[in-house]
Amino acid sequence: MSAVPAEVPSFDVEAVRAQFPIFAERDIVFLDSAASAQRPTAVLDAMDDYYRRHHANVHRGVHVLSQEATQAFEDARKAVARFLNAPSEREVVWVRGTTEGINLFAYSWGGANLGPGKEVLLTELEHHSNIVPWQLVAQRTGATIRVARVHDDGSLDLDDVKAKLTERTAVFAFNHVSNSLGTVNPVKRLSDWAHAVGAVAMVDGAQGAVHELVDVQALGCDAYAFSGHKVYGPTGSGALWAKAELLEAMPPWQGGGEMIAEVAFEGSTWADIPAKFEAGTPAIAEAVGLGAAVTWLDALDRRAVKAWEADVLAHGTAALEAVKGLRIIGTAPGKAGVLSFVMDGIHPQDIGTLLDEQGIAVRTGHHCTQPLMKRMGVPATARASLGVYTTPGELDRLAEALERIGRIFGG
Repeated sequence: MSAVPAEVPSFDVEAVRAQFPIFAERDIVFLDSAASAQRPTAVLDAMDDYYRRHHANVHRGVHVLSQEATQAFEDARKAVARFLNAPSEREVVWVRGTTEGINLFAYSWGGANLGPGKEVLLTELEHHSNIVPWQLVAQRTGATIRVARVHDDGSLDLDDVKAKLTERTAVFAFNHVSNSLGTVNPVKRLSDWAHAVGAVAMVDGAQGAVHELVDVQALGCDAYAFSGHKVYGPTGSGALWAKAELLEAMPPWQGGGEMIAEVAFEGSTWADIPAKFEAGTPAIAEAVGLGAAVTWLDALDRRAVKAWEADVLAHGTAALEAVKGLRIIGTAPGKAGVLSFVMDGIHPQDIGTLLDEQGIAVRTGHHCTQPLMKRMGVPATARASLGVYTTPGELDRLAEALERIGRIFGG
């Protein structure tokens, strides 16, 4: 198979791959970036430097190490604000990842604003992390969950969305990019529709932050959460962005040090945002690493990266479609870097195991999207997901390995 034409000469994939130590040390085709991407040297160095030379608790000490740690911690917050084009770094709350960001918003905002007669609108595309928190809060408040359908190709049924957005809808929570199918949702349009009925638009940006150019002001949403480990940063890191007026009105989610203005046994008052939502000692090194990751990613020229990934995805799609007995699940137009597939007579777990024996890492299972798998008529898929370091040749190796697997099972 021929290589992808170099439509974006400013992007040098080999130069990018050279910044990831794992590829120099391990002979592996890594196609599991949607679960957790690899880390470049820039992130590893930033975290190492923090631990070796600047570690102390933040916001609490007058000594030089505490001042340096606080500066690095807050500089990272500013980097995330720039990455999202947030109006202010005050609107960026540190969390452990998208899951915690959604839980924070669901419990704090939802707990204060949901109740009997109120509805939460979700979609069939959602990760469990954007389903279960809303279910739990709905059970506590008496709100109702509604779900918008998807088409057979995995694209969102926009007519069904419009029909289910009513004056009873309090919040529309949906993902930017589907982790299972790669479907890219029209965030601006969906946010505008939510606002038209007086609802809040909350976006799961776990995959959107890495595959799309995120500008929360242009997208028009009210809240956006993403994970550090998807954008080439550390695990246990992430951010929730939400409009200042929402954060200021929301009650604290957790109590403890740093999130208070004054404490007395008779009662307490809260710190300003974002500190109100950051109780206790934070994951300082992880925040520093996340700041380094988004700074590194933005320096690559995101438009060149997006064009490269689209070319590699098209190449991989054609390669897999040529494999006998293979069916791609999720073919929505304009999808992002995910290839979920099934093969006739072969369980996805067996596919993953046999690919691993050939040095190829993919994900298998329901991908924390069981309702979506049911909608698509499959219990599970094998999923190859792309990163900034993925090459056309790696997708060729995947296709060739799948052809061998097909021959083994086909006799």
